[in-house]
Amino acid sequence: MTMDAFRALYEQLRDGTPRSPDDRRGALGHLTPERVVAAAAEVRSGRTVSLAAEIDTRPAPDNPEPAEHRMTGPAAADIVADGLHFALDRFAMNVHGDADSHLDALCHVLFDGELYNGVPADSVTPEGAGSLSLDVVRDGIVGRGVLLDIPRLRGLPWLEPDDHVTAADLAAAEAAQGVRTGPGDLLLVRVGHRRRRRELGAWNAARTRAGLHPTAMQFLAERQVAVLGSDGNNDTAPSTVADIAFPVHVLAIHAMGLHLMDYLEFAELALACECEGRWSFLCAVAPLRLPGATGSPVNPIAVL
Repeated sequence: MTMDAFRALYEQLRDGTPRSPDDRRGALGHLTPERVVAAAAEVRSGRTVSLAAEIDTRPAPDNPEPAEHRMTGPAAADIVADGLHFALDRFAMNVHGDADSHLDALCHVLFDGELYNGVPADSVTPEGAGSLSLDVVRDGIVGRGVLLDIPRLRGLPWLEPDDHVTAADLAAAEAAQGVRTGPGDLLLVRVGHRRRRRELGAWNAARTRAGLHPTAMQFLAERQVAVLGSDGNNDTAPSTVADIAFPVHVLAIHAMGLHLMDYLEFAELALACECEGRWSFLCAVAPLRLPGATGSPVNPIAVL
């Protein structure tokens, strides 16, 4: 995709996204209270499924700076001592890595000196983001989730790295699964990244991975999707656009105001959907309360 074509697509999506000058919620505006109430009707069996991968504390080709988890208590003497003592631990994480499940805030992408909706990029400082931070979703995101399984559509266990999901793939998956994505939905796109990693081992996902083609974002704009998530990074690598390493991130977050969820886990969800014969469900996303943060580890829950 040429830079001129990307710029044209960017402007089309940016200018076609309704917003007020002071809008800071982005596509979450599609997720109205009425649509949250309607999403509750998706609960039928009451089965709950985590959409997060286990946090990995071991270095790997796609995780050179893994999360750190260490026990800070109890002391050895406390274990055998009488009375009350507590087990304690500490956790640290590089939120925007290529292994752990996380949510990207709208302040995550700086493009042409701006954040989403023209907010100056210098509102992000070493002390945190002054606007469009994780605080936008401090009350969580709850709505109708839709899983589109692209490897299932193609009869494959996973998409190979550098393969692309197109708008035509998304529409075909809807038809094959008997579901339709609508306004305010949380769209989850499976590319099989997690299964490939489990069966073949980790690789340098920063260099090569499957994801959405930039033009697929037109599908999301037309359907007025509120949130996009994937079991990969959402972006393909190598990038389809010269000089833009993460075109889907730029289009989704910066042009459209879409919160993204990267590196989710859909194995159990896909099995549950197959078992129940439906691909929509109530989905609840509860990021951490981290003022000024650009993202958060996240454990979305699907309720079928």
